[in-house]
Amino acid sequence: MVGRARQRAAEVGAVPVGSGAGAALRVLAAALDARTVVEVGTGCGVSGLYLLSGMRLDGVLTSVDIESEHQRLAREAFSEASVPANRTRLIAGAALEVLPRLTDGAYDLVFCDGDKTEYSDYLQQALRLLRPGGVVAFDNALWHDRVADSAQRDPETVAIRELVRLVREDDHLVPALLPVGDGLLVAVKRAD
Repeated sequence: MVGRARQRAAEVGAVPVGSGAGAALRVLAAALDARTVVEVGTGCGVSGLYLLSGMRLDGVLTSVDIESEHQRLAREAFSEASVPANRTRLIAGAALEVLPRLTDGAYDLVFCDGDKTEYSDYLQQALRLLRPGGVVAFDNALWHDRVADSAQRDPETVAIRELVRLVREDDHLVPALLPVGDGLLVAVKRAD
């Protein structure tokens, strides 16, 4: 089912997570025994399929995307994979308008693959949304090998560098940069 979702993503120009990052997300969801997950950037359902396959069978994926057409294609992917409709909640809208309306401390995992220039803002929302012991993950943390090259100053690269700094310096987080795909930055929210 992931293959068909990838094909749809290519047709509409939505870049999905790579298979390595997808596998890591599946493992994280399973390790957390995740019941509630938030995803920023539905795309065409590729990352959602990985997350759902690692979550509990009664788990619910809340996915936010500004592109309603991408969400329609994700719904098709979920349906083809026989994911019950009550396991997904797709919300069309800008992430920074939707995330503040979600419940504090109610989520096991927050996965971000949206507007790179908003990653630091997504981090702040994720810290509020996650339960203690929950995990936040960011795709494209290496951003096509540009993050490590200090000469690269485009807005996305600078924003991802800032995110990495914020995560590294936050004593409430236990971070790791996984070298899968285009880099997956993950961090566990410590219990206070």
